[in-house]
Amino acid sequence: LPDRIKVWEALDLFASMTPAETDWRALLERWGLADKASASFASLSGGQRQRLFVALALVGSPEVVFLDELTQGLDPAARRVAWDLIREIREAGTTVVLVTHYMDEAELLADRLAIMDGGQVVALGSPQELIAGSPAPRTVRFSADHQDLSWLDGVRNVRKVVRRGGVVEVTGDGPLLAIVASQLVSQGILPEDLRVEQPGLEDVFLELTGRIEKGAA
Repeated sequence: LPDRIKVWEALDLFASMTPAETDWRALLERWGLADKASASFASLSGGQRQRLFVALALVGSPEVVFLDELTQGLDPAARRVAWDLIREIREAGTTVVLVTHYMDEAELLADRLAIMDGGQVVALGSPQELIAGSPAPRTVRFSADHQDLSWLDGVRNVRKVVRRGGVVEVTGDGPLLAIVASQLVSQGILPEDLRVEQPGLEDVFLELTGRIEKGAA
């Protein structure tokens, strides 16, 4: 937008170009811009600009909104603001098509995810489905001082057991955390810091595309 255009002018301009009857003043209130109505675009913070962009996208009461790299270049605080905006749009019943290179963003916000490589869709599903289908191993970590845990090597789904000082790392697949926890309890071992590291969406993305500069939608 031009630096000197005011927030209300931008909304009024966009509303004038849509066939739908839209009360853009209500959008000012909804997206927290009422106190910035007369402010110039140049004076807005990154988060305020994103709220304005979302309001402009919603002027015509669309059924589908395309948000292309909405959070690119934003600081962490402004990104969180944008995430909240996306959730609000979705909860109001509008379908959001979000294009992003940030895997954490896609994992948090997407109900249904398409990973693209070379212009082709190479995976489709919910983030949870894609992660669950990843062959990447899981690692369970916990503290154990001097117990002999060599018996863990024979537990199903366990591929490798490594001790690093007082920390034990168990690598494997499937429901590894549940299996390891059950076996430890049966041996009377109750570590308070038992935790699991499993593949995330970025791991899935790299497995499917082989390089990080691709995009996800």
